[in-house]
Amino acid sequence: MSRSPSLPERPHLDLDPDMSDGERLSALRSHFERMLEVNRELGQRLETADDRRAELVDEVEQMKARNDALKTASYYIATVQEVSDDGVIIKQHGNNQEVLTDLAPHLSVEDIESGDRVAINDSFAVQTILDDETDARAQAMEVVASPEVTYDDIGGLDDQVREVREAVEDPLENPGMFEEVGIDPPSGVLLYGPPGTGKTMLAKAVANETDAAFIKMAGSELVQKFIGEGSRLVRDLFKLAAEREPAVIFIDEIDAVASKRTDSKTSGDAEVQRTMMQLLSEMDGFEERGNIRIIAATNRFDMLDEAILRPGRFDRLIEVPKPNVEGRKRILDIHTNSMNTDDDVDLTELAELLDDYSGADVASLATEAGMVAIRDEWDTVTMADFEAAYEKLSKTDSTGIGPISGFTDYQY
Repeated sequence: MSRSPSLPERPHLDLDPDMSDGERLSALRSHFERMLEVNRELGQRLETADDRRAELVDEVEQMKARNDALKTASYYIATVQEVSDDGVIIKQHGNNQEVLTDLAPHLSVEDIESGDRVAINDSFAVQTILDDETDARAQAMEVVASPEVTYDDIGGLDDQVREVREAVEDPLENPGMFEEVGIDPPSGVLLYGPPGTGKTMLAKAVANETDAAFIKMAGSELVQKFIGEGSRLVRDLFKLAAEREPAVIFIDEIDAVASKRTDSKTSGDAEVQRTMMQLLSEMDGFEERGNIRIIAATNRFDMLDEAILRPGRFDRLIEVPKPNVEGRKRILDIHTNSMNTDDDVDLTELAELLDDYSGADVASLATEAGMVAIRDEWDTVTMADFEAAYEKLSKTDSTGIGPISGFTDYQY
């Protein structure tokens, strides 16, 4: 147990009656200075004591808060089914138990309605009205910072860019044009083609160019382990898009969740099909979807279920093929724009040489040519560097499958 520090000795003044006036004045002055010194010391001790008291008060408040939290019973989550004069019918989450209960004194019947999420105590009395539930995974899929990709960064896909802009950007930015003509704007766009042809880049450009909220996801993210989780995530995604309206939803690799339905009895396949049916309903179901556009991409077009391909869900099916000579030349222009190339580099000749290359393959060739120049310690990238890169990327192993995805017999 700590003891309080002793107080400084109180100064005393004893004046001799026989002192002269000068000696008396000097004694009084010394006594006064001593009194000031003691006062300063006591002031410092008082300030230290006040600081310590404030620390102890904070500790006491924290202890009280922890004690109250330990004594407070946890609440359970339920959904209001019906509000009547007799009370409130709730369904508790987890066990689906329905209970007729009352509201806490600080709540009134006007504050609550059917469908609200509420917190109940052990006696099932409604204590708090909660916000609507939205899966945190759905919120994390919203793109906050726009990608740096623009339409100018996409080469060889002029027709595809035009169709995507007509189907996605125009309805968001100029809805009045469609009203004047008297038609509904396209509701969705499906991009399909071999890997590396620029499908995802098109979606990135849309995210950059449009002012609408952009929500991205992969089809595999909708495939969840437990029954109903995938369907709930789909609902929350479209609910989030409706809250951010106008919005664009981009589903990459949609074949992961929208493949053709089979007679498989496994629980995994059944859950994927349930998720797909929820997706079909959200895309074109009984309720109006609002000003929400959908873009999807796949390189396995042959695997998609017919139900998701019909108009009303995807009004435009846009093939994104491998680029032709002019497209490859444009892609080379884009990827060599910032490179220090030699005057002997003939991009037209290279474009003719790169037959069956995808856009990603052409970009890989430009990067490999730069790596060859760095290896040889050149300041510029020459035509010989591009030829060396082409030779390296064109080599095949004993199976006949090379490092370039475009050389595989890929079905889409």
